[in-house]
Amino acid sequence: MSKNSSTKCDLPVLLPFNASRGKETSFSALLADTNPWYVILFLAAGFIIIGVSEAVAAGNAGRPNPFITLIKWVPFIMKGFILNLAISFFAMAIGTLAGVVLGLMQISLLLPVRYSSWAVTQFFRNSPWLVLLFSIMLLLPYHIEIGEFSLSIPDWIKATIGFSLPIMANISEVVRGAVQSLPTGQWESAESLAFTRLQTMRLIILPQCIKRMIPPWMNWYAILTMATPLASIMGVEEAVRFSQQALEAEGSRPELLMPFYSFLLVIFFLYCYPIARWTIRLEKRFMVKM
Repeated sequence: MSKNSSTKCDLPVLLPFNASRGKETSFSALLADTNPWYVILFLAAGFIIIGVSEAVAAGNAGRPNPFITLIKWVPFIMKGFILNLAISFFAMAIGTLAGVVLGLMQISLLLPVRYSSWAVTQFFRNSPWLVLLFSIMLLLPYHIEIGEFSLSIPDWIKATIGFSLPIMANISEVVRGAVQSLPTGQWESAESLAFTRLQTMRLIILPQCIKRMIPPWMNWYAILTMATPLASIMGVEEAVRFSQQALEAEGSRPELLMPFYSFLLVIFFLYCYPIARWTIRLEKRFMVKM
């Protein structure tokens, strides 16, 4: 074929995949590329506008400034927020440990172990979190007595156990997916070196899975933290419950609802948003390059 001949072809050609396509419509990518200071300034401006508007409305009605009232109760609400964080830490720790074991059971060579762990995973993974929380709160006793030994179980511990169950199931799927995403050549190479299955899992497979499991693990922690206010329905005295108590102490004034619940929204967002950004960046860093 001469150099001057046309290179056009009527045959369909599959263009190479471009990972940057669709980035404009990806909200996660938008969050990752957005300067966090813009988000913080936007929230601060909205919070100030709400405070000023409520203050003007309260001043016209001859009542105390809602913004000043909120500032008075901030330390009290933050004490409840610390309990939210404690519940999320312990529930994530329990759910992660149980989820890793359950996930490894899902890839067991024993059919009874594999099927039973799959059933447990699917049950807790597809059950509503609030229903699980109600079940644990109502089924677990408040006191356990063994002879002369008596142990009381606080509500926040029950909530921690309730939240750890769906986390366990989802981490189980994360572990199973990470292990099965590795090429089968890893298993075959280990078998050719006379490694046992336990040695292969401990020395070869799991070390490679860790970086793949970190982004979804962090994502589930952020989801868990945002779900901890559900414990207030069962009487656990966390941030939402403390806010309700503060509102009742101030006479349940309607103009206090927006500032108080906006403050709750801000503190949860400021805690979870950096985790979400970090998760997206880790996903980009650890993604499989094709």
